[in-house]
Amino acid sequence: MRELFRRQPRFTVEPQGEDSPVVPDDLWVKCPRCRELTYSREFERELRVCPRCNHHFRLTAAQRIAMLTDPGSFVEWDAGLEAADPLGFAAGGESYPDKVATAKRKSGAREALITGSARLDGRPFALAVAEFGFMGASMGSVFGEKLVRAIERAIEQELPLVTVSSSGGARMQESPFSLMQMAKTTAALARLGEARLPHIAVLVDPCYGGVTASYTTVADVIIAEPGAMIGFAGPRVIEQITRQKLPEGFQTAEFLLEHGMIDLIAPRRTLRAKIATLLDHYALARRQPARRTAGAAASAQEAPDA
Repeated sequence: MRELFRRQPRFTVEPQGEDSPVVPDDLWVKCPRCRELTYSREFERELRVCPRCNHHFRLTAAQRIAMLTDPGSFVEWDAGLEAADPLGFAAGGESYPDKVATAKRKSGAREALITGSARLDGRPFALAVAEFGFMGASMGSVFGEKLVRAIERAIEQELPLVTVSSSGGARMQESPFSLMQMAKTTAALARLGEARLPHIAVLVDPCYGGVTASYTTVADVIIAEPGAMIGFAGPRVIEQITRQKLPEGFQTAEFLLEHGMIDLIAPRRTLRAKIATLLDHYALARRQPARRTAGAAASAQEAPDA
């Protein structure tokens, strides 16, 4: 009698055989902003930008390098530099070397900054790209040393410098050794300026702390991706300390452009063209010392979106 009232399944699921088609898990990508689904191939064609709301997804350093350089032109510098443990730092039962080893395994990178020489549509330049997957691209002694060495090579080889920065700030596990990289990198960039070589900084989401307060914001031209969050302390920390409500859009790239903190916003698809225009502008200015370079950012803003 009990069997008569038992709910029967509306359909049955047959077990998959070996010949059954397998649907990939990554066939669709869901945008965290608009919640819409995008076919993964279309998503990659759009350079990992949502075609519906223009949300720029984060990229790895390797993806950034592939996007900004000619195929096969990137030659890495100082790949063997690795962090030491000068303070014997440990927290939560995990030592600093263990933390670094975990970051290497998860990110596939050896450090939070990758530097090298490359070409962009045939134009030679020096490139430094932060890897946010490696401990939040925090700036430690190796990060600073690699950037300074890249600057010195740029001066020696007379190359313009392009940096792509995303960071949570200074690396707390190195304490003063980390903080001194702010002054160290800024001083090296002063020497780059004396050599009349440009520094073009690209700020991508998120960019905070000592990285924002040092080498990125002393660049000749500061570019940001749309919607990138850029600042020193985060909005929540500022509100808690000041007990004041921050304006809407505070610390977004659009807010910073409106208030004169950056020079231009470049959607990912147009970034190569913008940087190429700037490289051409500064190369011409360097050949003609009397020519003024103040209009470089304006020239890049007018570059074709290609």
